[in-house]
Amino acid sequence: MFHIDEYVMHATGGICQVKDISPIEISGADKNRNYYLLVPIRDKSGKVYVPVDNDVAVRKVISGDEARNLIDEIPSIESFEIDNDKLREARYKEAIKGCNPKDLVKVLKNLNSRRNKRIREGKKTTATDDKYFKLAEDNLLNELAFALGREKSEMRSIVLGIIDAGA
Repeated sequence: MFHIDEYVMHATGGICQVKDISPIEISGADKNRNYYLLVPIRDKSGKVYVPVDNDVAVRKVISGDEARNLIDEIPSIESFEIDNDKLREARYKEAIKGCNPKDLVKVLKNLNSRRNKRIREGKKTTATDDKYFKLAEDNLLNELAFALGREKSEMRSIVLGIIDAGA
């Protein structure tokens, strides 16, 4: 269980601060169930409600040491290699929803490889690839920047530099 004022990672809300833990007065919500009221750090007016017993939707933000270790591991993290477009998109959705930093690296590696291949073939990137690249990139880079007290742009240079070097 998380505590009020703690920072957590939410797949769609990104990094959020826990502002309250209580039942909610929303139509259809279980009045006997506690919910986290999460406020995204990138949108202070936003609100995300998550049941306290939902272990999948929210997790603790990685620590600075975990962030440094992840960056060091990027070269050895395998890319998702899925040829079927529908299966690949489903895997991207699953990775984004799960918000596991290593899975986000896998998505970025796969999409970077696909992007480079399409460019070499004289093709444009697909809207689907661009969408998932942005989602994975935003979640991963925001969390790394937060954990390390750095700017997102700096994390982008570091992470994408490592991914490009391995391409």
